[in-house]
Amino acid sequence: MLLVRGWRQLTLTITAFTAAHSVSLAPAVLGSVHLPPDLVEALIAAASIVPVALEALRPSVAPPALIGRSPWLAAFCFGLLHGLGFASALTELGLPHDHLPAALASFNLGVEAGQLAVVALVLLPLRWLQRQPRWVQAVPAYAIAAVAMAWTIERVGACLSRIFL
Repeated sequence: MLLVRGWRQLTLTITAFTAAHSVSLAPAVLGSVHLPPDLVEALIAAASIVPVALEALRPSVAPPALIGRSPWLAAFCFGLLHGLGFASALTELGLPHDHLPAALASFNLGVEAGQLAVVALVLLPLRWLQRQPRWVQAVPAYAIAAVAMAWTIERVGACLSRIFL
């Protein structure tokens, strides 16, 4: 939401993310694709959240990176990675194997509804933020980047400790 302008582009970006995580979620839940959850979580933070925050911090006079030019494409790529993260959480919860397609569809619909709820909650504060000086507008992006980097360091540490300890 820090990068996208207009309802059409926002809807396309959100839908691309949901479609992509749906694509990677099913094979991961079924066990066809498996990566260590700590690694997936580190990649989510370092390869999707941090780049979006950095793009939001890009000076307005600088040409946008791919994320800024095609946020729907970036969201699709990030959604593939996030689907793997969702899969590890769902696997831990335990899904009913006899109702797996319905459970996955329900989960995906729930994620889409959750995203739309977050968009609705953030719209007013975001409108206010867009009318503020550039340094104020940058605060959320810096906060998001800092949390994502801390998350990356924590998850990479967990991966390394599992390997070396």
